[in-house]
Amino acid sequence: MSVYLHAVAAATPEHAYAQEAVGQWMQELAGDERQRRLLRALYRASGITTRHTVIPEFGRDFFGRDANGTLVEPGTGARNAIYTREARQLGVTSGRMLLEQLPDIAATDITHVVTASCTGFFNPGLDYFLIRDLGLPASTERYHLGFMGCYAAFPALRMATRFCQVNPQANVLVLCLELCSLHIQLGDREDQLLANALFADGAAAALVSARPPAPGCPALRLEHFASALVPEGEADMTWSIGDHGFDIALSSYVPKILGANIAGVVDEVLADAGCPRDEIDIWAVHPGGKSILDQIERSLALRPEQLATSRRVLRDFGNMSSATILFVLSDLLLDPNGRGQRICSMAFGPGLTVEMALLSQLQG
Repeated sequence: MSVYLHAVAAATPEHAYAQEAVGQWMQELAGDERQRRLLRALYRASGITTRHTVIPEFGRDFFGRDANGTLVEPGTGARNAIYTREARQLGVTSGRMLLEQLPDIAATDITHVVTASCTGFFNPGLDYFLIRDLGLPASTERYHLGFMGCYAAFPALRMATRFCQVNPQANVLVLCLELCSLHIQLGDREDQLLANALFADGAAAALVSARPPAPGCPALRLEHFASALVPEGEADMTWSIGDHGFDIALSSYVPKILGANIAGVVDEVLADAGCPRDEIDIWAVHPGGKSILDQIERSLALRPEQLATSRRVLRDFGNMSSATILFVLSDLLLDPNGRGQRICSMAFGPGLTVEMALLSQLQG
C-alpha cells in the first residue's frame, strides 16, 4: 500500500539577519585577532546568506552585562523559557499553514500527531497545543521524538508511514521544530564558534496519509526508509545539556568522515531497496553545512543540479536541525519540473547517525 507526503508548510520566526552582519558582530566579541580571523573564514565559507531566529538582534539583546560591562550568558532555564513561549507559537503557525494547504483534509480528520525537537522541553508540549489550538480531535494520538538532532524528521516520517500502513484511514500531522539560536554561546571553542555560524530557527509541518492525492495535486510517495551508523564519528558530533544552554560538540572532521563513508552506506541501502544509484534523479540532503554538501557531492559523484535544492535551503535559512530536510522536501514537492523523478533523501546527526528515505514525485 502506498503512503504519501501530501504537503509541507515551512515557517520561520520574524527576525531575519544577514549572515555577514552576524559574523561581524561575532568578530566584535572575539577575544583576539586569531579568533577574528577564524570567524571571518567560518562565516565567509558557510554558504549561508540569511538566518532566522526568535532572538531579537541575534544575540545582542540576549546576553546581559555585569557591573563591569562584561557580557553574561543566560542560563539554560532562561533559554528554555523562551523556547516554551516561541515554540508553541511557531508550531501552531506551521500547523495552521499546513491545514490551509489541504482543502480535502479538515482538522477533524487528523488521527495522529508526531512532533520532533531537540532544542527545548516543556509539557504539555507541542503535540498538546497543536491539538488544542488547531481544533484537532481530543482523541488524536500524539507522539514526541526528542533530542535526536538533525536526522529526526526521518524517524518521524517513518513512524507516520507505519501508522498509515496499519490504518489506511490515518492522517498524520508531523511537526519538526527547532530553535537552535537559543543555544548560541560565547567563548573560543572552535566547535562552538562553528555551531554559532551555522544554526538557525525554523519549523515545518507535514501531512502523511495513504489517501491518494487528488488529480493534479503534488505529492511524494514514501517508498523506503533506512538507518545506518558511522561509528568513526561517534565523538565528533554530540549534544548535551549544559548550564548555559545545550552544549554541542561539532568537529570540523565531520564532513571528511561522512565523505569517506557515505558512498558505502548509500549503496548498501539502495541495493536493499532494489534501486541502483544511477536511477536517483534528485538528492535531498540535509544541508548541515557547505562542507558536508561538498563532500557528499564529491563522494557520490553528483552533478551540481542534483544538490541545488539543498544548497538553496542552506543559503536562505541556514541549518535548522530536524526541520531543515522538510524545507528541502517542500521545495521538491512543489517543483513542476520534477514529476516522476526518484529522490534519495538523507540527514545526519550524533552518532554519527545516517537516516535515509527513498521517495518518488508523482506525475500530478
